Amino acid sequence: MREIGRRARAAARTLALASPETKRAALKAAAQKIRDHAADILKANAEDVRAAKAAGMSGSMLDRLTLDEKRLAATANGLAEIAELADPVGTVTESWTRPNGLMLERVRTPLGVVGVIYESRPNVTADAGGLCLKAGNAVILRGGSDSFHSSRAIHAAMVEGLVSAGLPADAVQLVPTRDRAAVGEMLAGLDGNIDVIVPRGGKSLVARVQTEARVPVFAHLEGIVHIYVDHTAELAKALDIVRNAKLRRTSVCGAAETLLVERDARDSHLKPLVAMLLDAGCEVRGDEATQALDPRVKPANAEDWDTEYLDAVISARLVEGLDAAIDHIETHGSHHTDAILTEDEAAAARFLSEVDSAIVVHNASTQFADGGEFGFGGEIGIATGRMHARGPVGAEQLTSFKYRVHGTGQTRP
Repeated sequence: MREIGRRARAAARTLALASPETKRAALKAAAQKIRDHAADILKANAEDVRAAKAAGMSGSMLDRLTLDEKRLAATANGLAEIAELADPVGTVTESWTRPNGLMLERVRTPLGVVGVIYESRPNVTADAGGLCLKAGNAVILRGGSDSFHSSRAIHAAMVEGLVSAGLPADAVQLVPTRDRAAVGEMLAGLDGNIDVIVPRGGKSLVARVQTEARVPVFAHLEGIVHIYVDHTAELAKALDIVRNAKLRRTSVCGAAETLLVERDARDSHLKPLVAMLLDAGCEVRGDEATQALDPRVKPANAEDWDTEYLDAVISARLVEGLDAAIDHIETHGSHHTDAILTEDEAAAARFLSEVDSAIVVHNASTQFADGGEFGFGGEIGIATGRMHARGPVGAEQLTSFKYRVHGTGQTRP
């Protein structure tokens, strides 16, 4: 592991100086190699899926693990999209001149070496590797044991493409062992060779990383995502949005977990929303007012308001109005993504201003909480902290900055 760290640091020095054209060509080549080796990658994924099923993996986790031709094509296309993004490295974000004639610039620079620890989703191998490289960073990937064969196949294809374009193979390294001790080594920083850690996975993984890491962490612990519907919301629009936010993919971190409806909209909105969810096969756990609307609603307990289900389950309750909705979100939310459905622009403005989440949404599905949907070409995670990166972590968020000072002989008195 320490040798992997040393090789990553050496590769990071090369990447920091790589031209935008070289990185673009390398990422496009990596995308093409994934397409060329699609059969091998899908075969490796089938092996992982068989083992996961035999081990009793849940349906939602199997969905994260499984690749098919469409998903693998999307993975390759995502790399190609990252290739075409504007290169963030070297961008001057601000410049100014001091009274003494000194000219200063703030310029984006790579972070250095990024460690990514993830579970189940083999596509993260390509997403994380591509975004880190675009930002001039070397990356050390530690995929989950469940996706071991899939990740190795994707990684091998990527590296073949990078090397063909003249970049070092060590630019994107995959930890070649399932031994959990490797995670501990990464959290310790590999002798100072890892600059930031990004965990992608379940609550236990993220909690361990946040507790044990000796380097900065970009992460979110949970995605307890809320949708608040007020009495002015257009019902047809609300039905479409809530269905999509909850059921499009229940295993993603942007999936809605709690539905809040204004009390004045109990019959006009909550009742049809609950019926729609139940009819679509979603379990609804509600407060007493929600239970009274449909006998199929199960009673919610105190834990439901603090639960990320990642399944076809949602909690629902009536609230007195916008203030109560915001209070509920601030009390029970995880500062990930929260939405308001309303035609009242003042209410929307208040919600977007006062809800302290990384992503706040008006009249759209919470499943847009995704770097690809933001135009970042992908993401290596959603950050809910308040330092450096927040929301989808794309190439730009994987840079730091330095100051360039230009003088004409000035000395300080």
